[in-house]
Amino acid sequence: MSKPIVAIVGRPNVGKSALFNRLIGERVAIVEDEPGTTRDRVYGTTDWRGMDFTLVDTGGLQDEEEIEASSVAEIARRTRDQARSAISEADVIIFMVDTKSGLTAGDYEVGDMLRRTDKPTILGANKADNLERRDSVYDFYELGLGEPIPLSALHGTGTGDLLDAVVEALPHFEEEEEFEGPQIAIVGRPNVGKSRLVNALLGQERAIVSDVPGTTRDSLDTHLEWNGTPVTLIDTAGIRRRGRVETGIEQYSVLRSMRAIDRSDVVLMVIDATEPYTAQDLHIAGYVEEQKKGIVVVVNKWDLIDKGPATMEEFRTEAAKELVFVPYAPITFISAKYGQRVHQVMELALDVVQERKKRVPTSALNKMLREAVANHPPASKSGKPIRFFYGTQVDIEPPTFVFFCSDPKQIHFSYRRYIENQLRERFAFIGTPIRISFRGRDEPIT
Repeated sequence: MSKPIVAIVGRPNVGKSALFNRLIGERVAIVEDEPGTTRDRVYGTTDWRGMDFTLVDTGGLQDEEEIEASSVAEIARRTRDQARSAISEADVIIFMVDTKSGLTAGDYEVGDMLRRTDKPTILGANKADNLERRDSVYDFYELGLGEPIPLSALHGTGTGDLLDAVVEALPHFEEEEEFEGPQIAIVGRPNVGKSRLVNALLGQERAIVSDVPGTTRDSLDTHLEWNGTPVTLIDTAGIRRRGRVETGIEQYSVLRSMRAIDRSDVVLMVIDATEPYTAQDLHIAGYVEEQKKGIVVVVNKWDLIDKGPATMEEFRTEAAKELVFVPYAPITFISAKYGQRVHQVMELALDVVQERKKRVPTSALNKMLREAVANHPPASKSGKPIRFFYGTQVDIEPPTFVFFCSDPKQIHFSYRRYIENQLRERFAFIGTPIRISFRGRDEPIT
């Protein structure tokens, strides 16, 4: 099920990024006492009272007069567009105001805009670090957005009350209609050919069962059969909705991709062969790995590339360098426009589905473990050799392994990577992440 989205918005330098970092528990957004530090949206996942949600930090909202007066007007304008896009995608909005500077004309303008969205808005009055500022919180009732919640993002006071209000306002999504078969999400930057790929797949003489709305406002699920296998395709741009691109909203698709990834078993990550990898590509790949979903990298527009004998291998090398989060992802090169190798996309996706369900016999797993440890014993800081006893697979989707040893705390991350590489070399696990943990001999499997 997709996570609800909470966007933090407000004027520049009111403490949005400080709150974002505080709520997700790590320093992701850059925090400086300088207006305009945050320009692109930043995403993180957090939870409160058992509710998981995606948190979005945005750049400061400025009116046109402020933008024109800025020395970087074009950047300020794009920052504003990014923030508006986050508002459009959000289920709940945290509107941050600053008790230090007090109620401003800019706050009124942002408040007017948020009222027009008709979305739940929580008013957070930041920098309420002393009695005088806490008393000034009541001035913000004039915005007409309900009770302002005093807080200090810097010190963490009041954030619990703010999160309580957010959780109360979050939508409770209904369970999706059950449909047999894997769910395959098609994600990627705008204009890489996602919808064209969907149309090509649906034109491959396959039986379409039904089109039904997805759990997000902008996706449409298509149920179909592929060589007798039922499949649900999730198109993040909206399947076959040509000519309905909304300026400023459709241009930014990371949140839409994240929602689709949450709901999927396997992700088809579409790349434009004619363009270099971007931060958005890397963000999507990282999120797929974080959520432990299967992945296939689909390099589209291959018909536009001047090819030599080594061109495809050069692209694979570049992908391995850029997409470091998912080195196990298979890559296919297609032209959705001309239908070239499009059938391989679905076949690879269904192969990944099976890889995610693969179980390794315990005897074969322990044979691999013995040989791996014999060929490359783990380093020990104490000088006492680390002994491995046995390993077992405890779960699938994704494949999950537990290895029991004498001193799990001394296992270096590089040795974890070595064991994963040995697993992949022996048992493949194409396109799927693997979870590995190390336990003491008598520790329970949890």
